[in-house]
Amino acid sequence: MLINTSWTLRELDAFLVLAETLNFRRTAARVHMSQPAVSSLITRLETAFGARLFERSTRAVHLTDAGQALLGPARLLRQQAQAAAAAVRDVVELRSGQVRMAALPSLAATVMPRVMAALAVQHPGLRLDLLDTLSGPAFDLVRAGEADFALTAANPAYADLSYTQLAADRFVLLLPAGHALAQAPDAPLAWAQTVALPHISMPAPTSVRQYADAALLQLGRRFEPRYEVEHLATINAMVAAGLGVAALPELAALVARGPQVVQRPLTGPELLRPIGLVTREGRSLSAAAQAVVDLLPGELARLLAPAAPLP
Repeated sequence: MLINTSWTLRELDAFLVLAETLNFRRTAARVHMSQPAVSSLITRLETAFGARLFERSTRAVHLTDAGQALLGPARLLRQQAQAAAAAVRDVVELRSGQVRMAALPSLAATVMPRVMAALAVQHPGLRLDLLDTLSGPAFDLVRAGEADFALTAANPAYADLSYTQLAADRFVLLLPAGHALAQAPDAPLAWAQTVALPHISMPAPTSVRQYADAALLQLGRRFEPRYEVEHLATINAMVAAGLGVAALPELAALVARGPQVVQRPLTGPELLRPIGLVTREGRSLSAAAQAVVDLLPGELARLLAPAAPLP
């Protein structure tokens, strides 16, 4: 015999309460329904299983053998349904869930730790995974579904992904504290004044290097750094040691600043590196990921304020 399994949790609830009370009136009160409605639910459930689940008389109600066979599995199904509802509720109410975020190294070392710390206090059940990577790989991680979103510079090569600009940081020049040009740290410095200096820069594929190349190109010059390294800490150490200067966006400079390094704003041209949110086109963020994203604009604005304190 083929059993119809299209019964509902409401019918299952009525069955379980009736199996406990063995009384239609008390069952109706417990499930907030009328007695005829409860009777109709039980009848539909019996029809679905093709067997009587209760023996009814004017005096008493008893479970049949078929009803006894259903009782254990029905309790387990109800527990599983409640657990599933609780799991969904936990995710929606941010008591649990996981967010995987990609960010440029300069943003992973400045913006993201403060945002993650705030979320850890507000929603300690969330798991936040941070992937610090360059711009291209950050876009690729979002495209592959391995990151919920990325915080990175714009890249027109990834037109299939959604990009929303949140902020922009200007470029500054890092100099050794004893350098002749380090004596007026608040005064802007023209890119043309830096051409002859030994530059320490990131490699060509990085967004930082692309902007430096563009700045010198506007002056009809080619950017030819003396040293190329991949990590901001290395750039900072080399500048501090007097090996050269480094043109970096403000947030990257926050990572590199120290007592042996001075920074000056760069102008002529004044470059702004856009910083934005990368997501998959047409896909909504989870509640947990959206909670992270909601904190990003405020933290970016704080860090990029004129007198932003050291992290």
